[in-house]
Amino acid sequence: MSANPFYLPALVRPEPSRSGLEAPYWEATRRGELAIQRCSGCGTFQWGPEWICHACHSFDLTFEPVRPRGRIYSWERVWHAVDPRLIDSCPYLVVLVELPEAGGVRVVGNLLGDSSQSVTIGAAVDAVFEDHDDYTLVQWRSAQPEAT
Repeated sequence: MSANPFYLPALVRPEPSRSGLEAPYWEATRRGELAIQRCSGCGTFQWGPEWICHACHSFDLTFEPVRPRGRIYSWERVWHAVDPRLIDSCPYLVVLVELPEAGGVRVVGNLLGDSSQSVTIGAAVDAVFEDHDDYTLVQWRSAQPEAT
């Protein structure tokens, strides 16, 4: 029998909003891209998706692919599952990742690897696209050093 390929196998499938506002984000993840909403008027990135720009109040917003690399802004080792289906997955690591090339917006995800690993604020992480049948989750892993 093969091991389950998913980081948190019991994770509940994300449900899209009725408005479909975040659909371009999910479409990008299926292509292995990280896309963040950006105002076409003032160029401000923002997360989560909204109908209006937080900076200039324009309604002209798009999703723009950004480099899938960020830095750990904050993190937590989860010992107590928020959903009974995740009890067997504890502990696991949740990170708040700041995306410097997307105006510093922050996104939440899981940090892959050993749940007892040391986690450092400011450490570089790369996005990992975890494909499921009908959606793709963005997870994070410690980044490999970049070639100079």
